[in-house]
Amino acid sequence: MSLKSFNLYLLSSASAYADLQQHRFDVVQRREVPAPDYQKGDEDEDLIKPKKLLNPVKASRSHQELHRELMSSCGGAVEMKPELQRVLESRKRDQLIRTRKQEEETHRKVSPLEAELLKRQQKLDELDRQQQREQDDSMKAPEFVKVKENLRRTSFQKEEKDM
Repeated sequence: MSLKSFNLYLLSSASAYADLQQHRFDVVQRREVPAPDYQKGDEDEDLIKPKKLLNPVKASRSHQELHRELMSSCGGAVEMKPELQRVLESRKRDQLIRTRKQEEETHRKVSPLEAELLKRQQKLDELDRQQQREQDDSMKAPEFVKVKENLRRTSFQKEEKDM
């Protein structure tokens, strides 16, 4: 093969390559889709425009945590707290919620029925405490005092029967 024929071969292959590139460019240009006509008019302002749906995978908490870990391990600027610190913060938050609920219950207005029931319960508790004290005092007393009280009771009961 001579130098002249080699040059012609290179030129023809280069022009073939250029033709191929031009053909690809033309195909890409023909594939362009014109802008939809529904975006052009202002008369469609009353219509509800569609919104992009949320991806449930990306919205999930586990996916977000995994993404944070990946970003932090790859040198991303995402700040990630240690697991222990996150657990402690969540426990503290739960404790705060519990104490607020208890405070709300205590500050809640008491109905008249509940107030009356509470008064009765307190009276019954007080009577029980008094009886318990009397029994404890009688148990601690010496035996001769107990016998004397029993004699008084029997003598007092006999007098009532006689009358």
